[in-house]
Amino acid sequence: MQNTNATTENWPEIVSKKDDEIAELQHQNSWLMEQLKLLKRRQFGASSEKIDPETLGQLSLFNEPEALADKSLSEPELEEITYKRKKQKGKREQDLSGLPVERVDYELSPEERICPECGGVMDDIGIHIHRKLKVIPEKVVVLEEAVHSYACHPCGETKDHTPMATAKMPKALIGGSLATPSLVSYLMTQKYQNGLPLYRLEQGFRFDGINISRQTMANWIITSAELYLEALYSLLISYLLKEPCLHADETTFQVLREPGRKAQTKSYEWIYRTSGCAKHPIVIYDYEETRGHEHPKEFLKGFKGYLHTDGYDAYHNLPPGITVVGCWAHARRYFENLLKTIPPPKRAESEAARGLSYIEKLFAFEREWKSLSPEERLANRLEKSRPVSDAFFSWAESIGALPKSQLGQAIHYALSQRPYLENVYLDGRLEFTNNRAERSVKPFVLGRKNWLFANSPSGARASSIVYSIIETAKENGLRPFQYMQYLLEMLPNTTTSGLDALLPWSDTLPDGCRAPL
Repeated sequence: MQNTNATTENWPEIVSKKDDEIAELQHQNSWLMEQLKLLKRRQFGASSEKIDPETLGQLSLFNEPEALADKSLSEPELEEITYKRKKQKGKREQDLSGLPVERVDYELSPEERICPECGGVMDDIGIHIHRKLKVIPEKVVVLEEAVHSYACHPCGETKDHTPMATAKMPKALIGGSLATPSLVSYLMTQKYQNGLPLYRLEQGFRFDGINISRQTMANWIITSAELYLEALYSLLISYLLKEPCLHADETTFQVLREPGRKAQTKSYEWIYRTSGCAKHPIVIYDYEETRGHEHPKEFLKGFKGYLHTDGYDAYHNLPPGITVVGCWAHARRYFENLLKTIPPPKRAESEAARGLSYIEKLFAFEREWKSLSPEERLANRLEKSRPVSDAFFSWAESIGALPKSQLGQAIHYALSQRPYLENVYLDGRLEFTNNRAERSVKPFVLGRKNWLFANSPSGARASSIVYSIIETAKENGLRPFQYMQYLLEMLPNTTTSGLDALLPWSDTLPDGCRAPL
């Protein structure tokens, strides 16, 4: 009986302990279900970050009537896609206007032009033109450079010596090799613009009866990058660092033969680029072995201005004079991912929808002010956008979400990044997101899916140089192959003082380098 009484006396404590355990298990189950839904959405769902407007429209966060509307939905006539497409009569002619024309005439023979009724000759009364596209695959030819030498035979007959002269030829791209500017440019653009691995190019050449190994192709690319393109790459970096606003991001990069490191060890490609306020866009790729903070610190030496980044800590330890600007798209992404794990009937009343509504309001303002001058945009941000931002952070501070929950992680990210997110209110030239850098990461990531890795640090360095020049050329409206060919034709005979004339925005570039408008 004594034991029974003791057990009875401890019963409330046991029940309380069990309740705590049940609550903890329920929390763990909720967290695991959130993770499962998120993983399923990432694997099988659409990648768009757009949210059902009805979900956000049901929340009323502001007192002002105009603040209740979703600015992104205020122009429903933009959905008239069919109408706009129908208006493009003649679009085909516009698209083909920059292409050379090869004409084929189909005519009747003299015998066929005899009138079957009177025997006279029928006159040509008109032509009906059918326009089509004809593709001529790459054509590889052997280039023979015949260097002529000359001698004065009369002097040889009358004097004790014979004057001689030899014609000059351009300096070879790579001495003693088959490589030409057009061939190396083709290899570079096929690999770095179109994402074709060298082994596929090797196979393609072999079908045409040309035996060039992938090792030889790699050597040509690396040598050309080191001998010629690196000087232009360094000049582009010097121009980049003079800009007032930049963007930065990074992604993984596997390099097999790094000294003292295993082949499976991750290396990184850092991306730095100009912002929307730049007169001449520049995109720079920088290969480094690690993701350490010392790399952006070293690269950005001499830069003074604003740097758009994500929330990675490496960007928060930069030299004085650099102001880091956070990315509101990253903050929005946390809430957007969470909202899609919540059952549709419960979304509108969820805290995720409430937090997302604040951020969507900020982006609606930015779309509305896109065409304004930096000064006008800044004034509008301080008057209308800043109060919404303050309200968002006040709301976030008031939420007692569990730290390990999806909501807790979203709020923690927003509050931890608040000093950097709010820096967008310092200058009207600044952008609300780091999407520019993310867009510049994509060509590298798409290429990496095909060629997978670099074999050596020199190859990784060459890849960074070539990617930088190709992507910068595209941003400046150039045709990558034609521009790269022109560079490799000119650079072997160009001094350092002549590099400015070869920059992607130079007025002296041949018209053939420029893409059709």
